[in-house]
Amino acid sequence: MILSDSDFEAITQGRHSAPHRVLGMHRLVDGGVVVRALLPLAKGVVVVPVHKVRRPVIPLRRVGESDLFEGVEEEVNDVYAYELMVTWGTGEELRTRDAFSFLPTISENDLYLFGQGNECRIYEKLGAHPRDIDGVSGISFAVWAPNAKRVSVIGDFNGWDARRHPMRLLGQSGVWELFAPNCGVGSQYRYQILQADGQLQEKVDPFGLYFEVDGKVSASTVCDNSRFAWSDSEWIGQRERRDPRTQPMSIYEIHLGSWRKKTNGEFYSYHELAGPLVDYIHQMGFTHVEFLPVSEHAYYASWGYQVTGFYAPSSRYGTPEDFQFLINTLHEADIGVLIDWVPAHFPKDDWALARFDGTALFEHPDPERGEHPDWGTAEFNFGRPEVKNFITANARFWCDVFHLDGLRVDAVASMLHLDYSRKKGEWTPNIHGGNENLEAVELLRDVNHVVHSEFPGVVTIAEESTAWPGVTRETVTDKKALGFTFKWDMGWMNDTLAYFQKEHEDRKKHQDELTFASTYRAQECYFLPLSHDEVVHEKRSLLNRMPGDEQQQFANLRALYGYQWLYAGKQLLFMGGEFGQRAEWDHDGELDWGCLNVGDLPGGLQKWVADLNRFYREEPAFWAGDFNEPSFFWVDCADHAACVLSFIRQTPDCLRQALVLLNLTPDAHEAYRVGLPQAGSWREVLNSDSGHYGGSNIGNRGGVHSQDVPWHNQPWSTDFLLPPLSCTVFLHG
Repeated sequence: MILSDSDFEAITQGRHSAPHRVLGMHRLVDGGVVVRALLPLAKGVVVVPVHKVRRPVIPLRRVGESDLFEGVEEEVNDVYAYELMVTWGTGEELRTRDAFSFLPTISENDLYLFGQGNECRIYEKLGAHPRDIDGVSGISFAVWAPNAKRVSVIGDFNGWDARRHPMRLLGQSGVWELFAPNCGVGSQYRYQILQADGQLQEKVDPFGLYFEVDGKVSASTVCDNSRFAWSDSEWIGQRERRDPRTQPMSIYEIHLGSWRKKTNGEFYSYHELAGPLVDYIHQMGFTHVEFLPVSEHAYYASWGYQVTGFYAPSSRYGTPEDFQFLINTLHEADIGVLIDWVPAHFPKDDWALARFDGTALFEHPDPERGEHPDWGTAEFNFGRPEVKNFITANARFWCDVFHLDGLRVDAVASMLHLDYSRKKGEWTPNIHGGNENLEAVELLRDVNHVVHSEFPGVVTIAEESTAWPGVTRETVTDKKALGFTFKWDMGWMNDTLAYFQKEHEDRKKHQDELTFASTYRAQECYFLPLSHDEVVHEKRSLLNRMPGDEQQQFANLRALYGYQWLYAGKQLLFMGGEFGQRAEWDHDGELDWGCLNVGDLPGGLQKWVADLNRFYREEPAFWAGDFNEPSFFWVDCADHAACVLSFIRQTPDCLRQALVLLNLTPDAHEAYRVGLPQAGSWREVLNSDSGHYGGSNIGNRGGVHSQDVPWHNQPWSTDFLLPPLSCTVFLHG
């Protein structure tokens, strides 16, 4: 193969899209072979056969004054395995296999499926992966950049010199690929891209598995996620056999960087957090933890919602293997793990996804759909097959590689609606004239199908704040259904907090707002969240939103949590809320653990949450039938003057019943009559006003017994003593 002038100029000037066609060993038309190597700073290069067969050593000569070396051997007609013996200008020698002597590491079928948007394990193909090819160890690199003119992988293994490892474009796929035999796990790398507009730009790997963060994500790091020895098979097996909608689920939401910090202010690592976190979750009785986004993010103050490395847990807290250790430890302790997952948008950092090959590649090219007006970020082009593949495979990746038990999907409403945060004239209707983002709908349906079909028992939870129909309905029967396991009930959260922060004398006017969520309860499978969003941006902490003096504030918060835990649905509480932290959450600090040493009220609230969790987990009436209509009914919610609510929770067979009473005034109600569905004794099993929790210690010790007096449309009733600002629970029998 004779080197043309155009090929010579392109390869030596670093703009050849098919370097393997020029470099490496090739047969000549008239017999013999030619070997070429592009080696800046090399003084001499010799081709040495790998195997002990009769193959000559081929010295390579510099072509002109370029960095290209070439040699011809006319006596050999077959291409064979060889090494390059390189003598550098410093006199040092390097013996290595030639990166340009290997076939592609990605099959045509892989590329076809990726182009169709259907290669759900694409994270095993694109990115950087250790491989052994023909007995040669190295790293295969692959990146999607269809509009680039040239892509090189640069790193600490080649002196960050783009001339050393230019990549080849594989057909029409837009994927560039290279196998680097002189590279290994731990090597740092980036891609240098000659973009469509002629600009050179260095980018981190969209499929990178590990990044070093120092002000920004400066480089990707090769790692091997397959080395960790998992020991959570028992947990996974139990998860696969259970329906999460009929199991207890109370989530402790955590920001890893500010839950606890070392005395010097440094972060604890994933590995270091494992033991203390397991101990604390056991103490508090939560069934699951949910981490605010762990995907790599350069801007710490985004709390993880400005993702720059979708396939990498943040290196602030350790390696991917450390994160696997944390999850494995939690699973061994029978604690489930979810993460907050952010497929709705990504930041515009020039070293990350934005305009990756010089064009709108991952983002939608139309500013009406590619720019998010609220967050100053880019929105994914959900209809492009390769982008859809990137997102769908990412959901699978976290369940596969890190054994996660669930994904809470952020900002679903912004994905579903073309007019989200946009005024009239700032958006274009879909082909049917509506405001639905049809591509996003298809994407979310596919994500849920992949997760639920391949990882039984793993949950997906939608943060969806509109009245979109069928968020948690099965997709096989409803074309608008999305197929999530649960949906955050934002209406319940807003109405409940609005009610509880009203002065006590004003509550009687607003009780219908507190109970409104029950009118639409059957529409979806709801999660009841009191999340991080409610304790930031000058909204105040949950405790400081409660009215009254300190004693009343804590009593209100205990009653609020009682209502949250015992109402129909699963529940989530953000860290610090369990002991009534006074200050708003500060991501730069840590929780105010010291308040537990000052007075009895914070510790009392913490004990109440722990006992709520214990009782909740032990009593199936509060979770086995959450989404069955008979599992919850109001006894009475119309006594506005007294601000009293009463409701029944029961198992699907109605054999196990519990009565929950809420008195939301600071005055005790004596001899308050409540209807009962069954005759006999009703034991008081929880009382938020107990002195154990910091209350005034008023209650119904010994329980109550029914009277043959119909009340509240129930056949029996009796008188209760309702403590002030309280939640009390009674079991029948």
